[in-house]
Amino acid sequence: MGESTAVRIESVIAPVIAGAGYDLEELKVSQAGRRSLVRVLVDRQGGINLDAVAEVSRLISNALDAEEEAHGAFVQGTYTLEVGSPGTERPLTLPRHWRQKVGRLVEARVGEDTVTGRIVEADDRGVTLDVSGETTTVPYGELGAGRIQLEFSRSDAAEDEKE
Repeated sequence: MGESTAVRIESVIAPVIAGAGYDLEELKVSQAGRRSLVRVLVDRQGGINLDAVAEVSRLISNALDAEEEAHGAFVQGTYTLEVGSPGTERPLTLPRHWRQKVGRLVEARVGEDTVTGRIVEADDRGVTLDVSGETTTVPYGELGAGRIQLEFSRSDAAEDEKE
């Protein structure tokens, strides 16, 4: 098992994940005793819940099974597929991370300051934040990694707990 295994797996699952409307955030293939562990993290704008994880897991599993049937096993022995989401702890570092979390409260470095604000909009150039009622657009070059701030008084807090 090596990088070629991960590359082969990614070439099979990335189109399936994208076709279902999700983003492949991470793929790790590791050895766990005699078994291999294939760990896949997916996300999409608005986040994902357990039903979405189950759907993506089924799609990935079917695609891997079809590929193995057509072209042989990915790894010797058996492997375990684990599908999940990055969760709220993942830092927002890429434009798609920011787009996925529009509407959420975040803390981020802006220049020399740390600010807390709600993501109003995000595109390929930067992020628009509402900080204490004032809207400001920050180019990615001036923006550090963002961290989602948990809000227990918002109605979407219950949805976050399901993820």
